[in-house]
Amino acid sequence: MNNNSKQLNRLLITVLPLLLTLAGCSDSESPAQQNTQVAASTELVSCARFDENRTALFGDLHIHTSYSFDAAANSTGATPEDAHRYARGESIPIFPINDQGVATGRTKIDRPLDFLAVTDHGEFLGERALCRTEGSPVYNTEFCGAYRSDERLGMMMLGTVITTETPARIPEICGASGNLCRDFAQSPWQNIQAASNAANTPCEFTSFVAYEYTGTPGTSNYHRNVIFRNDAVPALPVSYIDAPIDSKLWSALDAVCDIDAGCDYLTIPHNSNLANGRMAPYMQLEDTDAAKIAYAQSRLKREPIMEIFQHKGGSECINGLSSVFGAPDELCEVEAVRHMGQNKTYATRDMSSSTLVVGEASEITAECAEGTVGGNGMVGAGCVHATDFQRSALLVGLKEEQAIGLNPVKLGIIAATDTHSATSGGVKESKWVGAVTGEANPMQRLQPGLLTSGIDGNPGGLAGVWAKENTRDAIFDAMLRKEVFGTSGPRIRPRLFAGWGLDAGLCEANDMVSQAYASGVPMGGDVSASGATDKPSFLAYAAKDPDGLKLQELHLIKGWIDGEGQMNTQVLPIATAEAGADSLCNVYTDKSFDPAQSAYYYLRAVEPESPRWHTYDCAAIAEAERPDVCTNGAYPDRIREMAWTSPIWYQGH
Repeated sequence: MNNNSKQLNRLLITVLPLLLTLAGCSDSESPAQQNTQVAASTELVSCARFDENRTALFGDLHIHTSYSFDAAANSTGATPEDAHRYARGESIPIFPINDQGVATGRTKIDRPLDFLAVTDHGEFLGERALCRTEGSPVYNTEFCGAYRSDERLGMMMLGTVITTETPARIPEICGASGNLCRDFAQSPWQNIQAASNAANTPCEFTSFVAYEYTGTPGTSNYHRNVIFRNDAVPALPVSYIDAPIDSKLWSALDAVCDIDAGCDYLTIPHNSNLANGRMAPYMQLEDTDAAKIAYAQSRLKREPIMEIFQHKGGSECINGLSSVFGAPDELCEVEAVRHMGQNKTYATRDMSSSTLVVGEASEITAECAEGTVGGNGMVGAGCVHATDFQRSALLVGLKEEQAIGLNPVKLGIIAATDTHSATSGGVKESKWVGAVTGEANPMQRLQPGLLTSGIDGNPGGLAGVWAKENTRDAIFDAMLRKEVFGTSGPRIRPRLFAGWGLDAGLCEANDMVSQAYASGVPMGGDVSASGATDKPSFLAYAAKDPDGLKLQELHLIKGWIDGEGQMNTQVLPIATAEAGADSLCNVYTDKSFDPAQSAYYYLRAVEPESPRWHTYDCAAIAEAERPDVCTNGAYPDRIREMAWTSPIWYQGH
């Protein structure tokens, strides 16, 4: 960008807020303006660290504070402001809680993040405010008294609303119309926005206004995070209660998020590993090509990426799916909470009476019957579907593309923590302080949790983006074009490009990335068909975490649909350094490529083995008091940390 352009941007930054403010002084507003809060700001920024070839930025797009109905932060009192302080390197309150109910501990991230989205649940902002605000119209009701009496009981009392497929507000506290809860949701939603907008510092630190859409039908995961481009957002979140299916979520958001008024959004599904088949496309949809095409168009526009890893486990892959051909992959088991053939014992609950636990059930984890969905995924139980895991879900998308001409599962990759303790990006195995209620100290974390938590959980991962600068627009655009990646915690920087006949010497070139952009497509893109008989080449590169272990392996993961319509995957080791390396690079050509077969490719960078988080907690407890899990080998003492790029797709012809 030249000096004249920079001067123009600075002028626009100064003048546009005034112009927008003056424009907002009219006597009447359009329906779109009435439903949308359009802030008088713009982000025309040119950062000193602007990089046409993109720079790697790390953040967390999924965290909860005391505005969430199920957050451990309700005990510590941690707020969205605290989450931002933590992300930027300051210490915040954490357990233990003293006799006066005050959090006396402090915790601090190992390194500041570059960006953050606080995603408190959009469903119960008003209900919580009503039951926790003295003097509210329903504060003294029996329901609110019981809600305040116990944190977990309160969580379950509200949670029963979202475990059905026909959610509705609770008349006792929201009124028959639900308007009382909507009215009381406005203040916390405005506070959430204010915290994000105050923390957002273009070129230094980016904060997105966001929330979580928390559908849990049948106790299966149907959650999505909603991320807004800027500070022009709807007057209230569109929740699962308002729109209990993904297609209705997008249409409802489209109705109140007017792009002409500056509002834009994207959604990110997470914990598909606990979905019991409910993340499959076309749920509750008319079985016609026209309906499927319309669905795919909406999803391609609004849902570009998914979480592959977080504290409730990994969603990359599962071994043993009968519908997918491919050798077992041992790295599918790293921090997995679902295993095919596993005998899963879980607590059962009485949703009708809000009783926490009424007994136990046991079942063998198996595939969902064709055309059906399961339940109880949120407790690690129920059936498994191909769309529950990223690698096989992408194959489902390729098959659908052959049927209707569009791919409804064309998702890039990020990771997150999903911490409910406001500890955004606190992923260091040796410093984990827990994510949810019941993980406040080493002894608690070493026990089985209420959900897939406790000893079954982990510190979570990070979202990575390749962006030109650290601003809302630049990072949001990177997510839309899927030039993003996820890590299981370390700040590994992976890159993947594909093209026809990439220079075999690219890894040694000083302008490697510039050449790759010029002659190929980056992660998240599509390799168009070649008229020749060429085989596609891939520039695969990853650099280690500057403060972490050296890298040991690069894997190119390929998925394709063969001539018989069968789904296939293969893990291709394309670079290895037994002693470890600061970076690994290879230009790899897929010699088995068939131009008639649709395929995808993504890169996985892997560290050597390192200690799992629970080994540090075990060491912190006196040997005589350590629980059995510290010595019985039920959980691996060592793990492999890794990073995943978004895929690159090829459509067969």
